[in-house]
Amino acid sequence: MNEQVTGALISRLTAMADDELLLGHRDSEWTGHGPLLEEDIALANLAQDEIGHAVLWYGVRSQLDGSDPDSLAFGRAPQGFLSCGFVELPRGDWAFTLLRQFLFDTYEAEALARLAGSAHAPLAEAADKARREELFHLRHTGLWVKRLGLGTDESRRRSLAALEELWPLYAGLVAPLPGDQLLMDANVLRDWASLSGAVIDRARTALAAAELDPGHDPDPAPAERDVVREHRRELLATMQEVARQDPEAVAW
Repeated sequence: MNEQVTGALISRLTAMADDELLLGHRDSEWTGHGPLLEEDIALANLAQDEIGHAVLWYGVRSQLDGSDPDSLAFGRAPQGFLSCGFVELPRGDWAFTLLRQFLFDTYEAEALARLAGSAHAPLAEAADKARREELFHLRHTGLWVKRLGLGTDESRRRSLAALEELWPLYAGLVAPLPGDQLLMDANVLRDWASLSGAVIDRARTALAAAELDPGHDPDPAPAERDVVREHRRELLATMQEVARQDPEAVAW
C-alpha cells in the first residue's frame, strides 16, 4: 500500500476501534444493574466482546504504524478519538441500551461481511474473527427488540423514545470517512459504497417485525467524528481515570 492508502486505513481502523471501545464501555456500565441476573451477565459478556473487537482493530493498526493499543485507548485526549456520537451517548434505560446495541450489531453484520473480503489480509482475518462472535450479539439483541416492541405499552413507549434519539445519529455510524474512497479503489474496502443503504434497510426490516417505526431515514450527512462532544469527555474521563493516575502501570 502507498502512504495515502495506509493513512486512510489507519483512520478507518481507529474509527472502528474507537466505536467498539466506547460502546463496550457504555454497555459495561450496566454490570450489576441489569433487570435480570442472566441478562446482566449476558450484557457484561457482550461489552467484553466489543472491547475485544476494539483490541483487534487497534492491533491491525499497530501492524501498520507500530502504535500501542493500550496507549491508544487510555492515553489519547478526547480530541484524538474518532468515535461517533451514536456510541458516546449515556447508557440510558434498558430499552435504549438494547436498541442501540441492536442497531450497532446490524451495522456490524453488514460491515464485517464486507471487511472479511478485504484485500488487506490482517483486516480480513480480524473481521472474520469478529464476525463469528457478532452472530450471537445480533441474535440476542434482535430477540430483545421484539420483546420490547411487542411487549407492554411501557416497553413499547420506551423503545420508541429510544429510537427517536438514536435513529437520527445512526447515519453517523455508517457515514464514509474522507479516505474511504482510496480504500475502495485499492480493494481494502469492498462493496463499501452499498454499506449505508444495506444497514438502514436491514434495521428497518427488523424494527418493522417488532412494530417499531423509526420514521424517515436518518440524515446521510458525514459523521463529525473529529468533534469533541461532552458525552465523549465524560466517558473518557471515567474510562481513563486509573490509567492517568498511574501512567507507568503495565496492566489494568
